[in-house]
Amino acid sequence: MDSRAHSIQDGGDKQLVQTLDSVTVMLIDGGKKSSPDTKTWDSAGKGQLIQDTDAVHEVGFTQGFIDAQHHHLGQIPATAISGNDITSSCLYVAGLAAISAGKFAPISLLLVVVILWLFRGVYSEVGCALPLNGGAYNILLNTTTKLIAAIAACLTLLSYVATAVVSASEAVYYANLLASEINPLWATVVLLGFFCILNLVGISESSVVATLIFFIHCTTLIILIVLCFIEAFRTNWQILIDNWDVPPQISVPRDIFNGFCLGLLGVSGFETSANFIEEQKPGVFPKTLRNMWFAVAFFNPLISLLSLALIPIHEMPQYSVVLLSEMGRRASGRWLEVLISVDAALVLSGAVLTGYVGVGGLMRRMALDRLLPRFLLNQNPWRKTNHWIIIFFFVTTSSLYLFVSLSGGTDNVSTLSGVYTVSFLSVMALFGVGNLLLKYKRADLKRPTQTFWGFAVIAIVGVTSALVGNIMYDVSVLAYFSVYFGATLVVVGIMMFRTRILRIVYQAASRIPGFESCMGDTLREEILKLQSAQVAFFTRRGKLSVINKAILYIRDNEVADKIKIIHCYENVDDIPKKMVQNWETMDRCYPKISIDLVLVHGKFSPGLVDYVSTKHNIPKNFMFLTCPDDQFPNNIAEFGGVRLITH
Repeated sequence: MDSRAHSIQDGGDKQLVQTLDSVTVMLIDGGKKSSPDTKTWDSAGKGQLIQDTDAVHEVGFTQGFIDAQHHHLGQIPATAISGNDITSSCLYVAGLAAISAGKFAPISLLLVVVILWLFRGVYSEVGCALPLNGGAYNILLNTTTKLIAAIAACLTLLSYVATAVVSASEAVYYANLLASEINPLWATVVLLGFFCILNLVGISESSVVATLIFFIHCTTLIILIVLCFIEAFRTNWQILIDNWDVPPQISVPRDIFNGFCLGLLGVSGFETSANFIEEQKPGVFPKTLRNMWFAVAFFNPLISLLSLALIPIHEMPQYSVVLLSEMGRRASGRWLEVLISVDAALVLSGAVLTGYVGVGGLMRRMALDRLLPRFLLNQNPWRKTNHWIIIFFFVTTSSLYLFVSLSGGTDNVSTLSGVYTVSFLSVMALFGVGNLLLKYKRADLKRPTQTFWGFAVIAIVGVTSALVGNIMYDVSVLAYFSVYFGATLVVVGIMMFRTRILRIVYQAASRIPGFESCMGDTLREEILKLQSAQVAFFTRRGKLSVINKAILYIRDNEVADKIKIIHCYENVDDIPKKMVQNWETMDRCYPKISIDLVLVHGKFSPGLVDYVSTKHNIPKNFMFLTCPDDQFPNNIAEFGGVRLITH
């Protein structure tokens, strides 16, 4: 063992230095870190000052490894994965809007296009600033507390579960129209299972299927539009003229608003691209948003207008579910009706795939952040996919579908549509709020595109009004939503607060005779094990106020009794003079947390962060830093999940 003495000047004091391998450990004032045997809940031991000089030699190799990790999706497959969900909306949104808004349905859907254009800017700014999986969860995690981010994650998970179940059941419904011998119950489970297997194979292979479905769907819709135009001109638009003479159902503003509320449900899938942004090539994410917006802006209002040109308003309710198929039959006969039904079954199946892909990215991120069990991160050796996440999603969706179907039939399945409505619109609103927080708290963070403050506010108001409108339309959905959301929140809450829960259990059970000898030691060791997790905070200037703010954030949001304050330097003279003094102060102020100061010789970069993560055994999701300015040379995504926690 190589051992030699050094000294560091900090206000004239000298410190004893011990070098173990290439890591220099300086024991300040003769203090020693408490051993695991003497560690208690209320005292984590004294911190250490560590000088790491290996980084400057190891970073180059590490950076090359980072650059080769991901298989990225291009613009077309990435658009297709999300686009199948959002473009399938025309199958039901035109009927819903026509029933609620009457002849003003196209106007309502044009308002939806405007709101979606505003959200296109919101999502683009957030995705370019923080291109990490997680969607609303990701932006709120980097701008607010972990608890608020967890609530957004629960809403998103609930939205995906409801979307997958409803889309699968509707896809089978269309298939059943063509082949009545199909058993809808088990066919839906088989469909969910098919996409489970497809996702186990991998996202690249899934994207091929998604692209094929997307191409077929768009081609079918264009054929329908052309033939409907021909039929409308053949009849001199007489049905549209007659429909326009029908008086408003309530009033013009109220009809338009009602149609807008239901029409906004037709943008489901727009948020999905943000949940697998890490699997997309650089610059692809904004293009997927643009492509989806164009698809909605073109198809939804136009199909709504053509439906009014082919079907009288008073007949709309009986065709609300199969409106496009009926349009096809009236425009060109049975063959087009069959084609639309086949296409509907395919694209709604594609929406199930969207759910799998979106929930995969989100749950993987949540597991990394310890909001879900870590075993979900296990990858199968064959295809390198997170098989437990995929299987869990299949088991959840299929069992939920069987439960609601067997307990109440199609009526209970339809309640999941209400659950989806509340959760999806809530996620959209929270994403807008996250954008405002990004502008306020992370104003200096580099991003190529920014949306105007006012646009973000209008987008939030628009989607919130639609949320309120849908709840007022059917208040009973709140009861179902509360049950499903509560169950999801309980699972995530147990993971988030499991240490506190175990401590309460231990303190309550310790009064039971014989508990200590039976289970006391095991439970206490488990609590100490959970608390012994390490986190890291990168500081550039070592300011006392900034370090204190970071420690307070970590204490309130993470379960960890050891924090490493890390400062990267290229020259010894660049180390702030009060760095050690400020660290000592913080280490004394927080006796329940062991705070180390690690001086790393090297330039701060993604490769260095990866080196520190490996060397000190700290996952990147538990490494934090202050918000960099717009001159920072790297994108935050290059650091693999490092979290922004302070201004």
